[in-house]
Amino acid sequence: MDKANDAGLYRLECEINETPITIDVLPSRRLLGVLRDELALTGTKRSCELGRCGACMVLLDGKPVNACLAMAYQCAGARITTIEGIGNPETGLDPVQQAFLEEGGFQCGYCTPGMVVSAKALLAENPSPTDAEIEEALSGNICRCTGYASILRAIRRAIESGKGRRHD
Repeated sequence: MDKANDAGLYRLECEINETPITIDVLPSRRLLGVLRDELALTGTKRSCELGRCGACMVLLDGKPVNACLAMAYQCAGARITTIEGIGNPETGLDPVQQAFLEEGGFQCGYCTPGMVVSAKALLAENPSPTDAEIEEALSGNICRCTGYASILRAIRRAIESGKGRRHD
């Protein structure tokens, strides 16, 4: 038995933002805590911790997931993308982030990471969603500031310009 198991820890091996990660965590640890507290990826926001607000949305193997509801052990071998993995200083803003910027979709910024992650997941799966499909995709993300008009405009702008398409 190795040191991690002797201490009652679980060894999580996965890929986060295209970087292989091995970290020993308590078996009861949630992905949100691992990302923010262990890996300093604080772009993923901690809010309701009940899976209702979407502030902690990440992509788990390309699918949007509330990190507050995902146990770390459920992420073994998974490919996780946080907001830090969508655009970066070296490559610049992701096209969806750029559309959010151009349309004022960045409001207080608290819900923005989750909104961008959800939009990326939607547009990767469906590059031309209808308004109803956009609203459905964002239904797990709550904006407490000014509403959804600028967020919806940003996603429509990304769609119209083809910016929502995957570029990998």
